[in-house]
Amino acid sequence: KDCIEKKRIFDFPRAKKLVSKELRIASDDLNEAKDRFQNGKYKYAIINAYYATFHSARALLYSKGYRERSHYCLYVAIDTLFVKAGLLGKHFSRILKDGMSLREDADYGGEFSKEGAALSISNAEEFIKKSEALLSKKP
Repeated sequence: KDCIEKKRIFDFPRAKKLVSKELRIASDDLNEAKDRFQNGKYKYAIINAYYATFHSARALLYSKGYRERSHYCLYVAIDTLFVKAGLLGKHFSRILKDGMSLREDADYGGEFSKEGAALSISNAEEFIKKSEALLSKKP
């Protein structure tokens, strides 16, 4: 409710046309995260893995005709529109929130690890796979 009142989640008429673009961006970010991981760039692997999850979540939000202006409000919207609606398990909103925290720690706090990067990549893969499955279903 707060995200809508503050216009951090809002109707976006073009949203549904951008779903496939967001999924492509998610896939590109995931591939970049894997490449960075292979090269020992764990901070940037975490950042790219989070953005892979973010763009996949954004594709889900777009499929409902909305857009976000806040990473936190994207999490709230996914939790409300997909988890509470029974379309996603709670695990998936946790993936998004945990990825956000790991990215912030890496990006702003300089705190990251190989293990955190591996977890971020694994979670992003799972989130993208589930999002693609949901979005490929006929209404």
